[in-house]
Amino acid sequence: MDSLSALQSLGLTLPSPAYLAGALLFGLIGMAAWWRGKKTQQRRTRWLGLALMLYPYVVPQTWLLYLVGAALCVGLWLG
Repeated sequence: MDSLSALQSLGLTLPSPAYLAGALLFGLIGMAAWWRGKKTQQRRTRWLGLALMLYPYVVPQTWLLYLVGAALCVGLWLG
C-alpha cells in the first residue's frame, strides 16, 4: 500500500470501476465499428470506431466518458 499512497501524494488516482467498465465497453464497440468500416469500406464508420477506441484516454471524468461514448454511438447508429 505504500506505492498507492505515494501515487496519491503525487495527485494520481485510480479510475473507478464504472469508468473502467465504460472504457472497456466503448472500446469494444469501437473495435467492432472499425472492423466493420474497414470491411465495408465506410470511412465514417471506421473513423467513429477509431474515436470510440481512443477517446477514453483523454476524458478524465466518468460522466463525460459515458456522454461522449453515447454521442459517438448515436453517430454510428445514424450513419
